[in-house]
Amino acid sequence: MIFRAHIPRFPLDQFIEIFIYYEGVQHAHKVDRFLPNGDTEILIDFHDAPQYIYDNDTLKEIQACNHVWASGLRTEPITIPSGTDAAMMVIAFKKGKAAPFFPFPMNEIADSVVDADLVWGGDFGRLREKMIATSDIDLRFTMVEDFLLKKFHRQLEIDPCVAFAVSEMTNNPDQISIARMNAQIGYSQKHFTDMFRRSVGVTPKSYLKIMRFQKAVKAIDAAKTIDWTQISFDCGFYDQAHFINDFKHFVGFTPAKYAEIQTNYQNYIPVG
Repeated sequence: MIFRAHIPRFPLDQFIEIFIYYEGVQHAHKVDRFLPNGDTEILIDFHDAPQYIYDNDTLKEIQACNHVWASGLRTEPITIPSGTDAAMMVIAFKKGKAAPFFPFPMNEIADSVVDADLVWGGDFGRLREKMIATSDIDLRFTMVEDFLLKKFHRQLEIDPCVAFAVSEMTNNPDQISIARMNAQIGYSQKHFTDMFRRSVGVTPKSYLKIMRFQKAVKAIDAAKTIDWTQISFDCGFYDQAHFINDFKHFVGFTPAKYAEIQTNYQNYIPVG
């Protein structure tokens, strides 16, 4: 098994969290439910056989992904292969900072997985072919960095108000009020909501719900004994009923059922 992580060089490191390469990973299960976490990714598959997205309920194949594809920020869970026997590189963007790499507003890819050819033409496909020609993983990381810098270096900027809002909601989801934050930023609510949605993929309200959910997931995973009322309060939910409602939307079942499941990777739940 090979599992490697790489932080790209400046200025890519201001927009990209990490590159991950894995190969030969083995899991006892074949299918995972991936939970909304606020991330946008580009995935490069070094095998030719397609990877599938499955219906969350029936686990039937509903979409084939080939070679390179982009996965937008999600407001609902998605069911995907567990990664067994795959050879993949993942370009994981920092939260709210993928927009400079896409030729359209980020809300157009939210809750979607799109083949790279439909987004950038054949550029990523040609990069993949060059990467396949070498087995040197460090060289593959360098090739991706060089490609991204050459293609996108002139557009590497994010509106500072959007960056501020994303940072505040990501780091302090239990303490944030959308109304107070709008007042701090100084734009009208309608204008900023539209700006945020185009830059990040969803409205500030939806993004904040995802970040509160993520805080709850981390709290549940870390807890030895669980006080559901305390968790809902600590994560910024109005009350326990709202917490359960939002949690069921993001996972597909209740927090109590989630707590019973053994998962080795946060936000990935074995389902088949």
